[in-house]
Amino acid sequence: MSKVDPFRLDARSVVVTGGAMGIGFGIASRMVDAGANVLIADLDEDMARDAAATLEGRGTKVAFMHADLMEQDAGQKIVDRCVEEFGSIDVLVNNAGIYPQVPMLEMTPEVFDSVYLLNLKALAFTSKLAAKKMIELGIKGAIVNIGSIDSFHPSMVGLAAYDASKGGVLMFTKNLALELAPHGIRVNMVAPGGITTPGTSKPLEGSGSTPEQMEAMMARFTEMIPLKRFGEPEEIGAAAVFLASDASSYITGTSLIVDGGRLLG
Repeated sequence: MSKVDPFRLDARSVVVTGGAMGIGFGIASRMVDAGANVLIADLDEDMARDAAATLEGRGTKVAFMHADLMEQDAGQKIVDRCVEEFGSIDVLVNNAGIYPQVPMLEMTPEVFDSVYLLNLKALAFTSKLAAKKMIELGIKGAIVNIGSIDSFHPSMVGLAAYDASKGGVLMFTKNLALELAPHGIRVNMVAPGGITTPGTSKPLEGSGSTPEQMEAMMARFTEMIPLKRFGEPEEIGAAAVFLASDASSYITGTSLIVDGGRLLG
């Protein structure tokens, strides 16, 4: 049997969108720990720079770039930068996303479109460009999409646009996996549940909730989690590493739910 650790990503080139903080940073951190070179692409360039500086002392190459995925050419810029920095693109992690909380009866087309554009359309076309480059370079790579438990079941009122986009990510993952399988490129999704991030306890944009109301809501949500705690960003990172690595070499078109058992209830 091979003595190579199938969970390692040594010398592989990984892009993490929205990788400067929260779940994205947890993913980037775990990718670096697994031996990958990582490009952090984020709307906040200063935070991306700081994130890269934090990670680059761990023995791999870490680069950063400003990327506004609402812009049509952002995906191409990301792919080109990864190849320029590291010579290839082996793994794309589509993590960037937004989740404004607006009841559908109060929803505007502009808000709905912004959620769809970033959470689904940008993910889809960045995946397309990354896959085309992988095929061009002869790389049997991996695409890991960050969905949500809301891809399967709504968490609360006010996330209709978000839930619709994440449900779309689920089905897009399956269909792209089918399309790219002949090229040896695997496509899978991680579906996080409640994760502790800098924004977890802050009122969601548009919710009208006070910090105290958010704290009470988070306590109620925690009680519904069988493990009785929120997850950590690095736990989503570990799941992403698994789906990016050879440890999951016979897995494509599936979803890995990482929610502490929340969907069991």
